[in-house]
Amino acid sequence: MYFPIKRGFRKPPSLIHAVDDVSFDIRAGETLGLVGESGSGKTTCGKCVLRILEPTGGEIFFEGKNILALSNREFKSIRPMMQMVFQDPFLSLNPRKTLRNIIGDPFKLHTNLSDREIESEVKRLLVQVGLNEAFIDRYPHELSGGQKQRVAIARAIALNPKFIFLDEPTSSLDVSVQAQILNLLNDIQKEYKIAYLFVTHNIHLIKFMADRLAIMYLGKILEYGQKSEIFNNPLHPYTKALFSAAPIPDPDIKVERIILRGEIPTPIDPPPGCRFFKRCWLAEEGLCNKIDPELVEVAEDHYVACLKVK
Repeated sequence: MYFPIKRGFRKPPSLIHAVDDVSFDIRAGETLGLVGESGSGKTTCGKCVLRILEPTGGEIFFEGKNILALSNREFKSIRPMMQMVFQDPFLSLNPRKTLRNIIGDPFKLHTNLSDREIESEVKRLLVQVGLNEAFIDRYPHELSGGQKQRVAIARAIALNPKFIFLDEPTSSLDVSVQAQILNLLNDIQKEYKIAYLFVTHNIHLIKFMADRLAIMYLGKILEYGQKSEIFNNPLHPYTKALFSAAPIPDPDIKVERIILRGEIPTPIDPPPGCRFFKRCWLAEEGLCNKIDPELVEVAEDHYVACLKVK
C-alpha cells in the first residue's frame, strides 16, 4: 500500500511505502498477532485486507477467492464474512443512533429479517457480549468505554463472520476492563471458529491472545511464525529489541534492555537494503544496505528476514 504525497508545483509525487511486500495467512479459528511500534503499518495492513483501503498492488485471498479481483457487487456478497473492531469505541459508534440501530443495521443491509426479528437478534447479541438486553434503546454516551467496545464486538459478530480484524481493541480501556474484553473475544472465537488478525504493540497482550506472530517494521514483516517459537527463540535483532523493551511485572527478574541507536528511515522512497539497517548492531556495510532480505524459513514455521541470521 503506497500513499502518494505532493512535493510541490510540477514535481512528481513521492510515495509513502506504508505496507511493502507483506505476505501471511490466517487459518480458521486462529489468531495472528501483528506486532510493531507505532507507524510500522499494522493498521494499514489490516485495512487493506478488508478493502477499507484499496491496495496499490498484490493479492488478497479469502476462502480461495482473490477479493481484489471482485467487482463491488461480488465483494458485497462476502463483506458480511469480514468484519473489524476499531481501536476507539468512542469514535466507531454513531452517537446519534441507539444500540438497536448500531447493531441492527448490518441485518438491514445484508438480510431480509423483519424489524421484530432484528430486535430479537440485537437483544441476543447484547446478552452474548455481557450486556443487558434493556440497553437496546441506549445511546453510546450512556455507556462506559468497556460497554462501548462490547457493543462494537456485538456489531462485528452480528452476521456470523469468518474473519475479524481487531485493531488494538483494548488500548483505550482500563486494565481490568481489558481482561474482560480479551476473555470475551476468546470465548467468541472458540464458539464460532473465527479467524482474528490482532494488531497491537503490547507484547504481553499478544502473548496471551495469539497463536502465531508477525513482527512488522516500517511496512515489512521481519519475523513470522509460531508464537511459542518466536518468544522462546527470537532471531531478528528488531524482535529481540522489541521484546527487551516490554516490562516484566517481577522486580527480581532483570532483563538487559537493548537500546536501539541511529535514525528511523523514512517510508518515503526508502533506500535499498534492509529497513532496519541504520539501527541494527549486526548490520554489515555493503551487504545489509544493498540487499533487501526475504523471509526465509530457519526452523519449522519460523521465518526471518535477515541476512545475518542463518
